[in-house]
Order: sequence, then C-alpha cells, then structure tokens
Amino acid sequence: MSVLLIGLALFIGTHSISIFAEGFRDRMAAKSEIGWKAVYSLLSLAGIVLVVRGYADARLDPTLLYVPPVWLRHVAALLLLPVFVLFYAPYFPGRIKTATKHPQLVAVKLWALSHLLVNGTLADVVLFGAFLAWAVVDRISLKRRTPREVMGAPRGPLNDALLVVFGLVTYGVFVVWAHAALFGVAPFAM
Repeated sequence: MSVLLIGLALFIGTHSISIFAEGFRDRMAAKSEIGWKAVYSLLSLAGIVLVVRGYADARLDPTLLYVPPVWLRHVAALLLLPVFVLFYAPYFPGRIKTATKHPQLVAVKLWALSHLLVNGTLADVVLFGAFLAWAVVDRISLKRRTPREVMGAPRGPLNDALLVVFGLVTYGVFVVWAHAALFGVAPFAM
C-alpha cells in the first residue's frame, strides 16, 4: 500500500501545484517552459508507474471494506459512458466543452465515482477516492485561477460530433478489450 500512496502523492501532488502554488508554477514555467514541462511530465510519469505498481501489489492481498451490489455495475457503465468524450473535450472545443467548463475534471469525477461504486477494497477506495477528492478540489480552485490555453483543434461545428464518435469508440475498445488487457479485469464478465 505504501507504493500506491507514494505514487498518488507524487502524481496528484504534481497535478496540484497550480492549486496550491500557482505563483511558483508560473515562475518555473517563465524560467523555462520546456524545462518545467519536462520535470512535470517526469514526476507525473513516475507517479503513474508507482500507482500502477502499488495498486497491483495491493490487489494481491486485498482488504475488503464493502461488497457492492451487482446492479451497481450497470450504473457504473452508464456513468462511464461520457468519460472519454469529456476527457477529450478540451482538445476539440465546441458546445460540450463550453457546457461543462472543465470537462476533464468532470471525466475524472465520473471515472472515480463509478469505480468506487463497484470496487470495495481498501486499495480501490484509496486510489479512486484520492482522484475524486483531487478533482473536486481542483474544480473549486479553478474559480480563482487564471485559465490557461489548451492546445487543440480549432473551434468548429464538427468538433462535438467528432468528439462523441471518438469518445464512444474509445469507450467500446476499453469495455471490450483494453480494460482486461491493461488491468486484468473484464468490466462485463460474470
């Protein structure tokens, strides 16, 4: 569990610099945008590697906190349906991005909540609970922060249609194949 916690601290800590130390982040980026992005990316990647390793280790000796009812799998599947659409939305500006304001944070919240509904071990609660809490805090902090430009496609009328198609195809690939291949869990297996 300690590897998971260190990984979460590193990944979420890196992603929280703008929340708690925006001035520091801006000074570092002003000194060297490429250097800042390189350090940020390396720390985030190290955090992800530790999260994956720590979560995999914790699954070998799980501590069960609750047993969710089977029907929550259907609720989780519905909650996850828009996740990839929302996650890609900042890069395809259109009505979806405008309506949700911060679509990636909405995606993270839906992803984390849906996984908390269907997974009841301590490692699950720590992992998905940490991401859910971070997304809530980040969204609240965005009300006082200056938004930064996200590089993506130019604004256009087809962006929402492309976004929905691309997001739902990605969801389908994850449900049918990628989730089991990457994490060893088939979402709809009985």
